[in-house]
Amino acid sequence: MGFLQRLWRIIKANINSLLKKTEDPEKILEQAVSDMQEDLVKLRQAVAQAIASQKRTERQANQAKSTADEWKKRAQLALEKGNEDLAREALTRRQNYQQTADSLNEQLTQQNQVIDKLKSDMRKLESKISEAKNKKDMYIARARSAEATQRVNEFMQGVNTGSSLSAFEQMEERVTEMEASAEAAQEMGGDDIEKQFAALEQGSNVDAELSQMKQRKELPEGQQAAVDQELEQLRSELKQ
Repeated sequence: MGFLQRLWRIIKANINSLLKKTEDPEKILEQAVSDMQEDLVKLRQAVAQAIASQKRTERQANQAKSTADEWKKRAQLALEKGNEDLAREALTRRQNYQQTADSLNEQLTQQNQVIDKLKSDMRKLESKISEAKNKKDMYIARARSAEATQRVNEFMQGVNTGSSLSAFEQMEERVTEMEASAEAAQEMGGDDIEKQFAALEQGSNVDAELSQMKQRKELPEGQQAAVDQELEQLRSELKQ
């Protein structure tokens, strides 16, 4: 049937073509299934009407055949009674009813073929509706995924990744400069401390040497006084 082919083309339509439409793909699929179900209801009604018509034709054919048989019996009775004219009239009516019965039987054969075709189409449509319902969720999921992907792509197109990366590079450069400045300050501070400790160590070495010389009495008293005076001067210089 033509409408079955039309409905099935809707279900097998490419999902990409649906996404290009201005309508919501989910609503399109829902409407397609709804239309198929409505056509299934109409098809079932057509099958029911065809079956009802078939039953009516079958009753009429049986009634015509029964009436034809009855007129045949009457013709036999009239012939047995010697009334040939009445028998002829009865046979004429019998033939009329028999022709009606034959015509109804031919119509009944055609109706049976139509009903078989309608039932076959109805089963096919029921199968396609079941298949459509099973695929509907998959198509809707694909449509939603495509829509989400499109939104992400549009968002990414609006993001200036170059400026963002440049900001990170500038921050990295600034942090590097700050770290270098801190290291330089630490090194400079370390030099002052090293100098102070070097001076202290030098003074300690001189005191130790003088103490050893005093113990060994290697220095004369005049030279010892000069050394002490020079030591005091050195200490004064270190304090300045």
